[in-house]
Amino acid sequence: MADAIPTPLDAGPVQEAKRRVRSKRGPLAYTLRVVVIAYLFFLVVWPVSVVVQRAFAPVDGKPGGIGPLWERLTDPAAIYAFNLTLTVSFWAVVINTIFGVGISILLVRHRFPGRRVLSVLIDLPMSVSPVVVGLALVLTYSTSLGIFGDVLQATGLRIINSTPGLIMATAFVSLPLVIREVIPVLEEVGDDAETAAKSLGANGWQAFWRITLPTIKWAVVYGVVLSAARAIGEYGAVRIVSRGAEFNGETATLLIQNEYGAFNEAAAYAAAFVLVVLAVLALVVITVIRPQESHRS
Repeated sequence: MADAIPTPLDAGPVQEAKRRVRSKRGPLAYTLRVVVIAYLFFLVVWPVSVVVQRAFAPVDGKPGGIGPLWERLTDPAAIYAFNLTLTVSFWAVVINTIFGVGISILLVRHRFPGRRVLSVLIDLPMSVSPVVVGLALVLTYSTSLGIFGDVLQATGLRIINSTPGLIMATAFVSLPLVIREVIPVLEEVGDDAETAAKSLGANGWQAFWRITLPTIKWAVVYGVVLSAARAIGEYGAVRIVSRGAEFNGETATLLIQNEYGAFNEAAAYAAAFVLVVLAVLALVVITVIRPQESHRS
């Protein structure tokens, strides 16, 4: 009877069998590895590395290095663009986190008419072009063309060509990222603990703060990082709802496009380098979070 209970020592034969299977992999497996690595290298690694290299290289006779790069990044126009980008991204992430968690709980914990339709609509930003999103916002909230234009003009509110419009556009395109990270966790853990807490006298908020939120916190953090990375790099939607001019609605991505179009490649490479660094930092955070989340689960 004792040998029927698996012990850590039983893992030896299993590991040996896995090693033998790996050793018998033929040329096809190695060929696929080479193809995938080459695909990622030529599509991602090489182009990104060229941007980084150009950020430090001399451009149009101008010297390269860290000093000139820092000088380009501390230009007032660049500072304005990155401040606006961080402001818009921050509020878009806050909005998506609050509503994302709420919508996730609504879809998983409740059954109501139109639930499937709501679930489909959540994925709409991932399938619709950001340019279309920006155009839809203009046709809805523009004071001259929008459906609510007369109301907004009467109240003095301005959405398009202003920071609120940028926040709305950015929040729209990054909406599903928090929700699609939280929903699988809620479905996996179930609602037994919440039901038990309510049966012991806890109200809805107490059950949420003490049981639900600690359960989904790593999924929320992961979704927030993805949402922030998506918001910082957004171009299409903000290009439509913003003037995109210097010191007037110019985000970091619009700064890159404007400077490159004006043949000021040095400034464009410098701003692109910052976005690359932010993207890498997001990947590092995600890589660190994933093992912690798996360990806690």
